[in-house]
Amino acid sequence: MKKVIRYLRFSSLGQSNSSIEAQELCTDQWILNNNVELVDTFIDVGKSAKTFERPDFIRLQEFVSKYHKIVDYLLVDQMDRFSRNAGEALTLIKELQKKYKIQVVSVTEGITFDYEVPGNFFRTGLQFLLAEEDNINRSIKVRKGLYTAKAKEGRFIGSVPPFGYRKSGIGKQRHLVINEMESEIVKFIYKSYLKNVPLYVIKKEVYDMGFDRKGNVAVEKILKNPVYAGLLEVESFRDLPGGLFPAVHEAIIDNKTWRLVQNKINEPKGTRVILDELLPLRGILRCHCGNPLTGAPSRGKSGKYFYYYKCKFPRHNNLSAVKIHDQLLSILELITFSEKMIDNIIRGCRKKINREASSKRLKMIRQEDQLKGIEIKFTILEEKWITGEISAKTFEKWSLEYHSKMEQQRASIKRLKLFTTKVIELFEEHLDLLIDMKQIFGHASLLQKRELIKILFNNNLYYHNGNYYTSEIDESLIYKESLLKSKGLFRL
Repeated sequence: MKKVIRYLRFSSLGQSNSSIEAQELCTDQWILNNNVELVDTFIDVGKSAKTFERPDFIRLQEFVSKYHKIVDYLLVDQMDRFSRNAGEALTLIKELQKKYKIQVVSVTEGITFDYEVPGNFFRTGLQFLLAEEDNINRSIKVRKGLYTAKAKEGRFIGSVPPFGYRKSGIGKQRHLVINEMESEIVKFIYKSYLKNVPLYVIKKEVYDMGFDRKGNVAVEKILKNPVYAGLLEVESFRDLPGGLFPAVHEAIIDNKTWRLVQNKINEPKGTRVILDELLPLRGILRCHCGNPLTGAPSRGKSGKYFYYYKCKFPRHNNLSAVKIHDQLLSILELITFSEKMIDNIIRGCRKKINREASSKRLKMIRQEDQLKGIEIKFTILEEKWITGEISAKTFEKWSLEYHSKMEQQRASIKRLKLFTTKVIELFEEHLDLLIDMKQIFGHASLLQKRELIKILFNNNLYYHNGNYYTSEIDESLIYKESLLKSKGLFRL
């Protein structure tokens, strides 16, 4: 009795079971009618026929290489299940017959491939060419549809929304909607990058903030993605141009900021500044010669490390970090905002807090509605169990799921309530910190410390002979120049 193996493939995961069952029925009938023995079956689900790089097809080739002496036929439902690349498929089928003495059979098309029979060879080749033509036409329709959706309708096409967005709507009305919490992280990435914050520092900060996208270049992808500027990148189609097209979704980043970031990404790379919590002024504070001071620890005789700021020229500054940090704090004690600026800051903070509190209250209302919906479903479940409509096992299964969902909703509501009641209280309680520059600097993160010094002294802070020097101090600040000089800050 002759022996066969069969190969089944279905390109879509959605209807794979019914399709493969139909293919199995066809091949089962052929096996029965031809009185042959089935040795093994290989099935690829959700794999394209454009390539032979399919898991079970590779296993099929390994099986053929090892056991070809006991196999007479390779069954397929039809030729395009095998491959849509006519040239490669004909070569492979010819090799199966010539090298391994195995003939390929297309069951539904009634073809047993034999390259030594001219008519048979032509018919098989024609089937592959028709399949390949169908594939080309399908590809053209898909690319045309994508071009229309993106370039003409401005719709984002993708199964996963970019970080900072969520999907809303159905069908052609489906569009991107800003995720408020995630969008703040996106804004932080763009703002920090334009302020020359090193990428490795941005990555550390955003992961602490809740950035959840994986990969070494996840942040770089955020910076390069035109979606955040309300644009879509579209490939050209035939004589229709490609490029960036306006999208229907709302932008997170304004167009000017996005362009500035792209220009910065494409400009030649400068010297990398390594940030250190113990050396917050590194790369910001300058030597009297104009060069930014670098910094590093130096180990003393006791084995303890001491930190120093240094100029690249050996006979210029070599400063104790502790000394100049203390000196800077004593200077900051004498600097404060003007009353007008303080009022503006307070109003701005209150406005932002109230806006966020309002958003949280709306979310809390939605969460409470969802909780009520789950509680109603649980009540209905209890009634069905009491009346015997469902078994105890079914009740237990769904009861656990509903209780879990209710606990999650209650915890979320509790967090939202905490924000609306506590944040404003904390803000009012610590208003005095807004006018204490030393306190602001002391409580700030490393990035905030660096940004504060840049703003206060307009990115022009120097050190020489035991004193700080600056060409200007921000005009919104109040200070007494004589007192600042006594603490070691002079105007250039």
